[in-house]
Amino acid sequence: MTALTIRNLPAETHRALRVRAAEHGRSTEAEIRDILEKAARPEGRIRLGSLLAAIGREAGLTNEDVESIRQNRDQTPAAPMTFE
Repeated sequence: MTALTIRNLPAETHRALRVRAAEHGRSTEAEIRDILEKAARPEGRIRLGSLLAAIGREAGLTNEDVESIRQNRDQTPAAPMTFE
């Protein structure tokens, strides 16, 4: 796991985080991890794989259709884009 340093955090904010952590029965560090996790990866977020699977089901694709697409797909790597 990586570490994160937050500089110039107001004392009032740190105090509020400590209180919030105590209310949830965990350390301040664990509370901050939970807050960041929920902010960066909310429960209601759309996951690409799930969305694509739903589209496939809606279109009526079968496992055989998907396997046929995989077998016939061009496997050649795409050339990198250039920006001039």
